[in-house]
Amino acid sequence: MNRIDKPFELLVPAGDPDKLKTAIRYGADAIYLAGTDFGLRARAGNFSFEQLREARQSTRAAGVRLYLTLNASLRAAEFSALEDLLEELKPLDLDAYIVADAGVLACVRRVDPQRAIHLSTQANTCNPAAGLFWRQAGAGRINLARELTLEDISAFQTVPELELEAFVHGAMCVAHSGRCLISAALAGRSANRGDCAQPCRWNYTLVEEMRPGEVMTVEEDQRGTYLFNSRDLCLVENLGQLAAAGVSSFKIEGRMKGIYYVAVTTDVYRHALDRLVVGEREIDPRWRRELDTVSHRPYGNGFLFGREDAQIHAEDTGYLRSHDFVGLVCDDENGLYVEGRNRFFPGDELEVIGPRMRRAMIKVTALCDLDGKELDVAQPNSTVRFDCLPAWAEAGDMLRRKRIAP
Repeated sequence: MNRIDKPFELLVPAGDPDKLKTAIRYGADAIYLAGTDFGLRARAGNFSFEQLREARQSTRAAGVRLYLTLNASLRAAEFSALEDLLEELKPLDLDAYIVADAGVLACVRRVDPQRAIHLSTQANTCNPAAGLFWRQAGAGRINLARELTLEDISAFQTVPELELEAFVHGAMCVAHSGRCLISAALAGRSANRGDCAQPCRWNYTLVEEMRPGEVMTVEEDQRGTYLFNSRDLCLVENLGQLAAAGVSSFKIEGRMKGIYYVAVTTDVYRHALDRLVVGEREIDPRWRRELDTVSHRPYGNGFLFGREDAQIHAEDTGYLRSHDFVGLVCDDENGLYVEGRNRFFPGDELEVIGPRMRRAMIKVTALCDLDGKELDVAQPNSTVRFDCLPAWAEAGDMLRRKRIAP
């Protein structure tokens, strides 16, 4: 089955060309990314126009859809540049634009009326009446507001010819569907213009008016409390319920995350969706174990089962992960080698991971550089060879090491 013909779409982020290659290799049906303008991740790697052209070629060859984010809130003076960009983008024949601003949607329909339009979560679409409005305005798909329950989502099935997309994994925002002003107020960086400083993750203290300079923590532990700190979303065990509610596109958050995050999350959700397609509803315990290996905050269900279940994680703002990404498998005319990402040593026990949930434990034998010189350690950014990779290993696979509990 060609990826573009699957009944459910796995939509994966790509913050730069390396992440796009990883997303394709590990099973994405569609990829969303940004150019250098008008997206909501100004500090992601993003794509130059030439990189967009190459991305279009790569995704078309792989049967993968490609969506471009144009979901920033624009000012009047910016529409001329948007029109010029849309004209320049026409030959790339991208599969859809993701927009949030009604003016941007109108501009796309005027300049490139054949292009599919998907509505961003930034538009806060919370009810079928709003869904119908956006469908009549020209959006063929909406990314549902993150604050909806399963019952809320199911109600959208009354809107004809409207595809439903939902975030199923990744960082959440304490603001309503991400429309936050805290970053602009405290750091001069607008979240709605793609430059969020994530002040919701900062540690805040209390100052009493009559005691200036006397800083007090609002106690949760010795480090303070984190009143705005949302849990990360993880709905891998709820995909069947979302599908029954009408969702057909399952979206992973994370254009700012690394290639290891893209590989693991894509691989896990690909496996889960493929199981769903053939009618298997049993939850595989490997899914959560794998997702625990990537850097994340404590996982939750968001609002899926009721608003009382959407919890702020007040205890800590730190990240969790069970494993470290230590190397990327590459190849040349002499065979496979490894690009170091974190240090590892002869004698270390590592795990090799590849698409389709392939996993194998290995014990590193003697290391050498590409010229055959023996090494005592594989350093970050070094290139090394060793002879214990599994027979199925190939370029694009990754090496990880379990973290030792403190």
